[in-house]
Amino acid sequence: MGGFGIWELLIVAVIVIILFGTKKLRNIGGDLGSAVKGFKNAMTDENTKKEEASENLVDKSTAADEQKTTKEKDQA
Repeated sequence: MGGFGIWELLIVAVIVIILFGTKKLRNIGGDLGSAVKGFKNAMTDENTKKEEASENLVDKSTAADEQKTTKEKDQA
């Protein structure tokens, strides 16, 4: 009772095409696709930045540990 069948969806699609036209729908689809692509790129860039930042922190902490070890050896 609450679901849409294939015929209802087809009628809605035809009405949308009549109202907006195929050219405008194509433009909207292209804009939507580029927006999704930009969002994915931004998410990938942010994940890459987070990974680089965590690697830098690990490298810095490793370097600090090595300096402490070197100082301790020099003092002994």
